[in-house]
Amino acid sequence: MARSTKTQKALVSRGSSVAEAVTILARERNISLRQAYRYLQGARGLGRAIPVGEPSVPATFKIPRDVLTQLRAYSRRSGLPLSAIVTEAIEKRLTATRRRGRHG
Repeated sequence: MARSTKTQKALVSRGSSVAEAVTILARERNISLRQAYRYLQGARGLGRAIPVGEPSVPATFKIPRDVLTQLRAYSRRSGLPLSAIVTEAIEKRLTATRRRGRHG
């Protein structure tokens, strides 16, 4: 998952209009204008970079109820969507696995 890019940081530092920032972000990440606007609004509210990634695809899996409860609570506290939290956790696990030389 990508973090704030040089382009996004430049937009913020030079005080670009929201419309201009939305257009550039949508073009750069190949996402809809609506999704780009949501990312920028979320970033403004959080005061820090938020994950901006590739278009997502649905996935269905089961997790224990207590883990889901903790996940939802963390999502509320952090302001991050469930999908962003789960994606980041999976990516960290996969990276750690690759570093140890394991496959699969």
